[in-house]
Amino acid sequence: LNHRFPLFASGSLKSSGPIGAGLVQASRSLQTSSQSLAPVPPLPEYGGKVRHGLIPEEFFQLLYPKTGVTGPYMLGTGLLVYLLSKEIYIINHETIAAITIGTIIVYGVKKFGPSVAAFADKLNEDKMAKAQEAKDVAMSSLTQAIENEKKEQWRVEGRAMLFDAKRNNVAMLLETNYRERLHMVTNEVKRRLDYQIALQHLNRRMQQEHMINWVEKNVIGSITPQQRVIHKCFSDHLSND
Repeated sequence: LNHRFPLFASGSLKSSGPIGAGLVQASRSLQTSSQSLAPVPPLPEYGGKVRHGLIPEEFFQLLYPKTGVTGPYMLGTGLLVYLLSKEIYIINHETIAAITIGTIIVYGVKKFGPSVAAFADKLNEDKMAKAQEAKDVAMSSLTQAIENEKKEQWRVEGRAMLFDAKRNNVAMLLETNYRERLHMVTNEVKRRLDYQIALQHLNRRMQQEHMINWVEKNVIGSITPQQRVIHKCFSDHLSND
């Protein structure tokens, strides 16, 4: 029993020297070891089977391989006879009262147990239904939140595309303005070049006219009056023809 009750055995182990001290320390470390990693067994949904309204079915299944079918009953009967024969337990009025109360309890359990169990099951089902409803509402809200988040992410992606489109539009407008100004500069340069060409043509024509007039004036000034009369007559004759 030392491994079951190390507190009671520690006094005797202290007097046994270093080995006893080491065992005491080991027992203390085992007692104070962390249980956070120990698996938690799940709670059963329904209670285990019992016989006679009190004795668990596992007790009979444990004794069947060693004592047979009648072993548990013989064990109980022998234990009761032993207690009575040794006067460890004495039958008195409390025994009668206990038997009476036990009979009433067993009768109540047999009589009203199913209805109470059905009522408790109904309460449990209602509670589970409310919990499931709350879970469904939470799941639907979370699902809607996920959908909204996906939609917002899609909008963010669309916003990036929109910004790219706006950036391209701005680039196109800048390119259009640049080309318009370039065309305007080209037209202005062409107009000024045309003006210079027209000015050169005008100067050349005026020079030619001036040269013609100067030549005619010198020619007319160099001829005699008779040649002038002949030239005038010849000119009039040509004009009449």
